[in-house]
Amino acid sequence: MSKITIADAFKNGKAFIPFITSGDPDLETTEKNVLEMEKAGADLIELGIPFSDPTAEGPVIQEANIRALSGGVTTDKIFDMVRDLRTKTQIPMVFMTYANVVYHYGKEKFIKTAAEIGMQGLILPDVPFEEKKEFSETCKEYGIELVSLIAPTSHDRIRMIAKEADGFVYCVSSLGVTGMRSKITTDVGAMVELVKEAKDIPCAIGFGISNPEQAKEMASKSDGAIVGSAIVKICGQYGKDAPEHVYEFVKSMADAVHSV
Repeated sequence: MSKITIADAFKNGKAFIPFITSGDPDLETTEKNVLEMEKAGADLIELGIPFSDPTAEGPVIQEANIRALSGGVTTDKIFDMVRDLRTKTQIPMVFMTYANVVYHYGKEKFIKTAAEIGMQGLILPDVPFEEKKEFSETCKEYGIELVSLIAPTSHDRIRMIAKEADGFVYCVSSLGVTGMRSKITTDVGAMVELVKEAKDIPCAIGFGISNPEQAKEMASKSDGAIVGSAIVKICGQYGKDAPEHVYEFVKSMADAVHSV
């Protein structure tokens, strides 16, 4: 069987990329949520590894981190869940976490294990481009794609970041932390154009997308839409009963993205 890559998520057109916090409310439910999201049309899944001080996150995901950590989730337990998931699904998946989590586990051990259990990539929102090398060389060694983020404030650095990007470029649609927004005002289309001028790589837009209309609009300006807080909110609201509600919501979002 050929190795799954992040590129596979974009090969059939626009990609819908949901994010959930692993272990909220428990890992068994996380696993069910992943399978429901795939069934609902997700193309790539971001699995958050909870951290006690998630600086890029708004209150919804911060609370999910607290719930997961207080429920006793650990990086090793999340790795075990992924091993189990890989017997049931081959959907491309990436971890999203913080540099501290990787350091604490042991950088090489973390990246090597992520590759062995069948993850495709890693997103570290608190690692600036200038410090990326510290992780990217180890990621390349083990075949894990380190996904770069660009923000509206990146300006002149966008081309530079894009040139060295792997997997896809995560375009941050709004300033500040993650969360649902009623309106996205950033000129994301211009950001995507700058990336494409520097490198032929998929661009997906995230931060603030909370309904199918926004998801469709963002997908029309890029290669895909990323949604986290709106899904994590459902996980928080319904707990162990979340999977069916997650399915409904992800289906509405994925359908909107795929209609572009």
